Amino acid sequence: MDISRPRPLVIVKLGSTFEALRAQQGGDFEHWIADGLGEHALPLLVIDPRRGDALPDPAGVAGAVVTGSHSMVSHREPWSEATAAWLAQLVARDTPVLGICYGHQLLAHALGGEAGDHPQGAEVGTVTVTLGEAAATDALLQGLPAQFPAHAVHWQSALRLPEGAVPLARNDHEPVHAFRVGRHAWGVQFHPEFSADAMRGYIGMLAGELAAKGADAAALRDGVVDTDAAASVLGRFARIVEAHRQA
Repeated sequence: MDISRPRPLVIVKLGSTFEALRAQQGGDFEHWIADGLGEHALPLLVIDPRRGDALPDPAGVAGAVVTGSHSMVSHREPWSEATAAWLAQLVARDTPVLGICYGHQLLAHALGGEAGDHPQGAEVGTVTVTLGEAAATDALLQGLPAQFPAHAVHWQSALRLPEGAVPLARNDHEPVHAFRVGRHAWGVQFHPEFSADAMRGYIGMLAGELAAKGADAAALRDGVVDTDAAASVLGRFARIVEAHRQA
């Protein structure tokens, strides 16, 4: 490794949004995440293991954000399992990691937990997330409101957390909306990278499926609001990576 080059913050792209939303929103998951990270001095590197991109040497990574996906962690696809093994190496090195939705579930799986179908079915729309007591001293979530709105789209969940993991947030549907392992590895089930327009777009794309399961897509659309507190998680994470890199 060339030590003269700064180590990048890696965005691990494990999925793509719908084509119509990508065109409408001007980018895909990795672009929304990059925008949400805000101003920072970190070089960004996007890796897509699904298309055969090699995951970088963990020693050469300053931090990693793992995207959501329309795939399912429980399907154990080879690119997903390879990413899980890589994430375990990062956590062992105390490298900052943020898993989002699929990435949240994959992080739990990678470290000995379990991901699978949520027993209550899908959670779609703007939901209320409630922080637990441990969030008050958590480097990523401390200072956020005790309850805040966040965007969610998931059928699977982190059903069992890894040994030693700290639950940080929940709601009535999802008992683990955020957790931490070690000092610098987090999973969030909600989507800090989604704008309100992106959330409405997802509800529109899933309207037929939601209706078939008895959900009111129009009511879900009407319930979408801005989620500034949830969105701030990305910028907070970027600052953690910067500070950790300089330590």
